[in-house]
Amino acid sequence: MTATMGPAEDRVQRLVRLLRERGHRLTLARRALLEELAGAGTHLTADELTERVCRRAGQVHQATIYRSLDALERAGLVEHVHLGHGRAVYHLADDLHQHLVCEACGSVAEAPAGLFSDVQRRLLNSHGFAMRPYHFAVLGRCRDCEAQPGESASTTAVGATPASRPPTSV
Repeated sequence: MTATMGPAEDRVQRLVRLLRERGHRLTLARRALLEELAGAGTHLTADELTERVCRRAGQVHQATIYRSLDALERAGLVEHVHLGHGRAVYHLADDLHQHLVCEACGSVAEAPAGLFSDVQRRLLNSHGFAMRPYHFAVLGRCRDCEAQPGESASTTAVGATPASRPPTSV
């Protein structure tokens, strides 16, 4: 009798199959990273992933984590994004979305993957440039901060210094 797998385990199995189909080896670190990212429910930095993988699989050197993340990105299974000025965070590429970062409070919201489809199409048609919008975050002000009296994103000068509060995790 086989045990029923949950959604995270099913997702990991599908990603492992894709990894192998794309000609990459499955290592202990790569599998542990896929498992952590599938079960995380949030975006994680390389440091956070190193800590989690070490708890799961024993001591794994941080350089191995970075090399494994790079290999998983090359295989098209993982994406990283820079949320403002902080460290890059990682998430699985089968859940592509855009990141909206509030410069005032540091909140991060996820927006649908197709948010920039018109811009992508226009760039391709007019410049022959294929944009990948998932690598960066869109900076601005969230609804709550925009509603507060004072400066708004629509009146802030180009090059103005954002609030000094650090961004929160997604």
